[in-house]
Amino acid sequence: MTTRLPAPVYQNPILNADWPDPDAVQVDGVYYLIASSFNRVPGLPVLRSRNLVDWEHAGHALCALPQGSHYSLVRHGSGVWAPSLRHHDGRFWIFYPDPDHGIFVLSAEKAEGPWTAPHLLYPGRGLIDPCPLWDDDGQAYLVHGWAKSRIGVKNRLTVHRMSLDATRLLDRGTHVIDGADLPGYTTLEGPKFYKREGWYWIFAPAGGVATGWQSVFRSRSPFGPYEERRVLEQGNTQVNGPHQGAWVTSPRGEDWFLHFQDRGPYGRVVHLQPMGWTADGWPWMGHQSADGGPGTPVPTHSYPAGTFADHAVLPASDDFSSPRLGPQWHWQANPRDDWAHQCGGGHLVLTPKPNDPVNLRELPNVLGQVLPGTPSTFTTSVELQDVPVGTRAGVVVLGRQYAWLGIVRTEDGYVLGDGTGGDVPHEQRLGRKMALPGPRIELQIRTDGTPRSTFAWRSGPGKPWEVQGWNFEVVKGQWIGAELGLFATSPLGSEEGGSVIVGPVRVDVAPARRPTAPLLAAATT
Repeated sequence: MTTRLPAPVYQNPILNADWPDPDAVQVDGVYYLIASSFNRVPGLPVLRSRNLVDWEHAGHALCALPQGSHYSLVRHGSGVWAPSLRHHDGRFWIFYPDPDHGIFVLSAEKAEGPWTAPHLLYPGRGLIDPCPLWDDDGQAYLVHGWAKSRIGVKNRLTVHRMSLDATRLLDRGTHVIDGADLPGYTTLEGPKFYKREGWYWIFAPAGGVATGWQSVFRSRSPFGPYEERRVLEQGNTQVNGPHQGAWVTSPRGEDWFLHFQDRGPYGRVVHLQPMGWTADGWPWMGHQSADGGPGTPVPTHSYPAGTFADHAVLPASDDFSSPRLGPQWHWQANPRDDWAHQCGGGHLVLTPKPNDPVNLRELPNVLGQVLPGTPSTFTTSVELQDVPVGTRAGVVVLGRQYAWLGIVRTEDGYVLGDGTGGDVPHEQRLGRKMALPGPRIELQIRTDGTPRSTFAWRSGPGKPWEVQGWNFEVVKGQWIGAELGLFATSPLGSEEGGSVIVGPVRVDVAPARRPTAPLLAAATT
């Protein structure tokens, strides 16, 4: 007698941290996913999965942002906005927008890289969310949206003819969908271009990042006219603003939809919805409505047919045993080679650079990683070696507001340092100045599910942790979630020298549970 095992079940969100604006493809039974990265470098992270649920890092497509001098400074909310990922003619293609510079294209034989240098396909401000379509008749097209913050126009989608090699556009574009013509539509953006059974499809969200919905549009011509239908919305669920993502088809022919939910300080987490097609040829997503209206997000579902849970976990902790930084880390601007190096033995060496900004939010050499979507503890150590007076180093929770705890070198020795700051030029100290016995300190950031962070320190292993008497209400960044980070900086005018020895870093994350997210104010790009 054969015993049939129950199909494994996954729980949403499948990526419970900040993976904004996901797009994905399936190639030879392997799924690849990319996300926007904004000002963070390296950018365009690439994930890989065999079951659409459990993901691992495959690399980054962008080692530095073009316009290097521009992005040597922190440019919050700029850089890589919503990208698209496609596989065509034996190559992987990424189209991404920089709202201040234009639409870029890069490609690779393998999703793991190496990727070509970004090619500026369409220069200009306010051009966002591009997606190509290589048609089965030998033509190629590009759809994109518009950013009101850069050009004064939004809520509109435009289609261009494009050369097959994606090096140039062949016309000035046709506005194919205007949200102003559709009742209730605001902030129509994030289009993804597909073709199925003779229909051209544009999947696009509307209504704002935190409160919107997913719509689909279809036409017999890439230039319209397009019919419209809403297919996924919050309904009576706790998943606010379910939209913007990728339609993928499994090797067995199952259709699925990956999308994000804006969880504020936790960023844009990724959900996976079952998808299919109605008798009249329109897609459905999630839990189908009995009256034929939009579907709603499912909290749990069976894995795609023929796949099994592999319990892959994206890295957060780092013992710094590799010659390169782990893929979980990123800088706040294009990095310099001398910002950090690894010496093995579980340590990372940061070089404190004299910097003008007292405000850590404007410090390019903050080394960060995304805040986990469940309660977590971030633990490490920091040691100052031969650094100039005034040098400080430590751990930081970084968003539009930030808080830090660390060690400061003074004329008389070493003291415990702390502070908060954000969109104001100066920091505020939170605790009293406390002398330390030496140049080394152990640090913790403890974040609960609010999210609120508490900081703690101790002078060495085996000592009791001293919890600071203040809590920090974690806030999101510009279009991203909050980050946990490391920093080392000296006062402007200091003679450069010395090192800050960091690590290892251990990140302990509480088991996943269904998040509850309040409705957030609609965002406008």
